[in-house]
Amino acid sequence: MNRLAAASSPYLLQHADNPVDWFEWGDDAFAEARRRDVPIHLSVGYAACHWCHVMAHESFEDPDTAAYLNAHFVNVKVDREERPDVDRIYMDAVQALTGQGGWPLTVFLTPDGRPFYGGTYFPKVPHHGRPSFRQVLERITELWERERSAIVDQADRLTAAIRAATPPPSPLPSDGAFDEAVDRLAADFDDEHGGFGHAPKFPQPAALEYLLRYVVLGGDPDRRDLARRLLVRSLDAMARGGIHDHLGGGFARYAVDARWLVPHFEKMLYDNALLARTYLRGWQTTGVAGFVEVARRTLDYLDREMADPSGALHASEDADSEGVEGKYYVWRWDELDEVLGDLVDVAADLYGATPEGNFEGANVLHLPRPLPETARRLGIDVDELATVKAEIDRRLLERRRRRVRPGRDDKIVVAWNGLALRAFAEAAAVLDEPRYLRRARAIAEFLAGPALVDGALLRTWRRGRPGTPGYADDHAAAALGLFTLSSVDGDERWFEIAERLVADLVDRFADDAEGFFANATDALVARPKNVQDAPVPSDNALAAEALALHRALTGDLEASRHLEGALRLVAGPARAHPRFGGHALAVMLTLDRGLDEVAVVGPPEARRPLVDVVWERFRPTVVLAQGDVGGGIPLLRGRTPSTGPAEAFVCREMVCELPTSDPEGLRRRLDRREIPG
Repeated sequence: MNRLAAASSPYLLQHADNPVDWFEWGDDAFAEARRRDVPIHLSVGYAACHWCHVMAHESFEDPDTAAYLNAHFVNVKVDREERPDVDRIYMDAVQALTGQGGWPLTVFLTPDGRPFYGGTYFPKVPHHGRPSFRQVLERITELWERERSAIVDQADRLTAAIRAATPPPSPLPSDGAFDEAVDRLAADFDDEHGGFGHAPKFPQPAALEYLLRYVVLGGDPDRRDLARRLLVRSLDAMARGGIHDHLGGGFARYAVDARWLVPHFEKMLYDNALLARTYLRGWQTTGVAGFVEVARRTLDYLDREMADPSGALHASEDADSEGVEGKYYVWRWDELDEVLGDLVDVAADLYGATPEGNFEGANVLHLPRPLPETARRLGIDVDELATVKAEIDRRLLERRRRRVRPGRDDKIVVAWNGLALRAFAEAAAVLDEPRYLRRARAIAEFLAGPALVDGALLRTWRRGRPGTPGYADDHAAAALGLFTLSSVDGDERWFEIAERLVADLVDRFADDAEGFFANATDALVARPKNVQDAPVPSDNALAAEALALHRALTGDLEASRHLEGALRLVAGPARAHPRFGGHALAVMLTLDRGLDEVAVVGPPEARRPLVDVVWERFRPTVVLAQGDVGGGIPLLRGRTPSTGPAEAFVCREMVCELPTSDPEGLRRRLDRREIPG
């Protein structure tokens, strides 16, 4: 076992028995590189990464390659989910150098941490014009020993490039810019298969969030129709594609093809948290009934399969099972025939299965056509097909449970749990589902307990062991989730913790110039600011939304400076590339329309009919607080019912209309204020 045996990260532990003499990221590694006067070989990945496993098997488990690495380099292994700042800095360097990025990330550094060369996966033998890993190592060793000045010059140039990577602030967009963002998304849209771009194809929930809010808040009716079409087409295509687990629920990370058919089989918490909420709100906004079932199945998957005993949710599930990508999920024809018997022909038509298969001789289950169309093809009504499908799914799921499940990264990532908390809390309110409220509260209890060490928020936690300190996105996402849960169950404790996290976000991460840094120190060669969604909403977009909720609930107008600074930082990239700035655009559009602060006061049962009005539709401009008379949330203070046991106050910047105890009256007020334009 090497030094990684003492790590907490499951990804690092996967490499603990490599013959490579790995270091964790830290002063010891850099001191050793200076002492030996050798470069640092930095390898960044994550536990569910298929190509990380491939490179580990080919190179890091190979004694000859390991011996060369140990003789000529100090080797550092980093989990990108534990150290997103390290990943971001050196990913920027590799993208500046090669125009591409991805994992495993392979970067070579001077002993003071400056990058001079890098790439992603390097094969064991030369392949498709890509040099072998050993060739790369030997060439770098030669340059280090004979042409050190060239390496230093390259390191200076790359370091300057990553320090200059943050764009300058831009003015906040107006109506024309919001319309233009829809047009840009439409130009990138795949009309044939749904989604944006070509293979490999990612769900891009942040871009879908913008379309969702534009459908509700956009000022141009034609573009609202266009946004709705793009949204519905994408959600339907993903839901019917192989990227969606039709048996167990949840979504894989991306599809390797343009048709959403063959997934890269890993499942990430952040994708599923974001997509569950998108499908939930998409159902409310478009009325497409199938979307709510996708939302339920995704949340049920997280609740059932990804829960930690602490109450929070695990980070990811691997793409591989028994060392084979996708083995847990795919079906060979003879196995389908054995499990389904007389239903195999129906299943083949339903799920697009064939004896030849669609993935390496096996079948990825997908719905090639909507259920009503399949029912017509089979000559049965859709209700009968639904009954048969349920039996097919039951038999297949029972067989699949006997397989070896993919490995799981069981660490807790706080930012991703904040996103999941928001999804579960909103689903609990929208669907009146107690199970989702229990899971939301369990995540919140984790954020209020184990995730806080001496009052400071963590980034990661695993099996009782605290991990790295929290980053800007951890504070912002956790605050968003806690604010949301407080609005759902009326518990002010969640609001109080969210307020503490917002204060820490500003104190530790705000840049007085503009926006928020990703990390709390400048100890690295650069201090990054994240301005693009990749694929989690950017730190600055999340921070702006958390500050907007804080301002609406407290009346703290001083928060506007940091809120608007974060949005100015992301405005330019978001307008230029809305696929990668959708969440920032969604927040800017919402704030442009103006927030309605809704305070509902009174006993819980009396509040319920009024609160339900808020959740019956997707109302992105509404910020809700509810509680008993005399509650501690500033928006609730001084609000006393006069015409009934509970009343709702609709306010703008803490200035309220006359209260109402009538749900229909509240509905009319909110609907009137949401009319676009």
